[in-house]
Amino acid sequence: MKFETFIALRYFRAKKRTGFISIITMVSVIGVVIGVAALDIVLSAFNGFESEVRDRLISADAHIQVRKFYHYGIEDYPALIDSIRTVPHVVGVSPVITKESVLRSKENNQPVVVRAMDPASAAEVSVVPQSIYSGKFDLGMQDVEGRKVPGIVLGRYLAESLFIFEEGDIVTLWALPRQASLMSAPKVQQFVVTGISEIGFYEYDKVLAYIALEQAQKLFKLPGEVTRIEVKLDDYTRADRVALQIQDKLGGYPFVAKTWFEQNKSLYSWMTYEKWLFALILSLIIMVAAFNIVSSLIMILMEKTREIGILKSMGAPSRSIMRIFLLEGLLIGVIGVVVGSSLAFLVCYVQQTFGLVSLPPDVYIIDQLPIEMHYLDFVVVGLIGMVLCLSAAVYPAYKASRLNPVESIRYE
Repeated sequence: MKFETFIALRYFRAKKRTGFISIITMVSVIGVVIGVAALDIVLSAFNGFESEVRDRLISADAHIQVRKFYHYGIEDYPALIDSIRTVPHVVGVSPVITKESVLRSKENNQPVVVRAMDPASAAEVSVVPQSIYSGKFDLGMQDVEGRKVPGIVLGRYLAESLFIFEEGDIVTLWALPRQASLMSAPKVQQFVVTGISEIGFYEYDKVLAYIALEQAQKLFKLPGEVTRIEVKLDDYTRADRVALQIQDKLGGYPFVAKTWFEQNKSLYSWMTYEKWLFALILSLIIMVAAFNIVSSLIMILMEKTREIGILKSMGAPSRSIMRIFLLEGLLIGVIGVVVGSSLAFLVCYVQQTFGLVSLPPDVYIIDQLPIEMHYLDFVVVGLIGMVLCLSAAVYPAYKASRLNPVESIRYE
């Protein structure tokens, strides 16, 4: 062990007559522990919420959407689907039609976004078929009072706004003409509610209605066309690379492949910005602890002035004296970061395992605080704590290295 490390450890454990200095040092360590733990826990909570939002959006919108520029319809889509299936990492492909419309029930009417799906392949790219909490996912023709009526599935909050709480109700879907005029009339089609779904994302569950692809092509006058093709991958993080491969496979223009991130870019960017903004704000807690380190080391310097003078008179260079105080600050940082990170990991693990912090499910959809720990976040927070603690020790270390040996020995 080098003598600088030995002396730094001795200074860290103050004697009884300098116990007040030891108390200040412990307060500094506790400050670093609290700051590091709070920062790790908050970042893990942000990761949890971000993951929940991302999973729910991806589940509803698929990993990649293939469209035409200017939202033109896609013809001959079965051949395109077969071509997309040959791209590596693609595990599901399904055609979709989305159109704005108006849905009317016996009690009310609401503007809706109609999402027409292919019942045979919808489950490959979407969780809607598995999200039915009342009724069933059946978009085919139903027998209603001796006549055939196509089925429709409503989002939970859309159904509630229409005063529909179970399957079996008849609703009317109004398809607005592409070029409206005084002589044009909307096309109307009756549907029977076969199920009510809940994806878990309020903005979708309050506007989405699901019908069969064939019915949408008739209702919106899109014979043999779809508005987009949805693609699911074995790993959503590969979306950027696979999207480029799909565009190349389809020959580029007029096709464009949009990833899950591009579809909600502003939302994901805002969540990332907010996460690191909070990290910057919570770093102030560690900075407060760093000021305590400065005062603690200055008091140690005042207490040990004579001993420092003796060391310098015995030949210890100024850089060694400076290293002693830097090691003192580094030691406080190491203890604070290790204990704080361990405490944060324990709290996050308990929350992940037992869900002690609960949330109102009618407000947040989920019933407990989501936690997702990232190794990189813990490393970054630890580095921030170490850098701040080491920076706080620079000034006292510099002052100690500049002491005059003769004046220091005479100091009482």
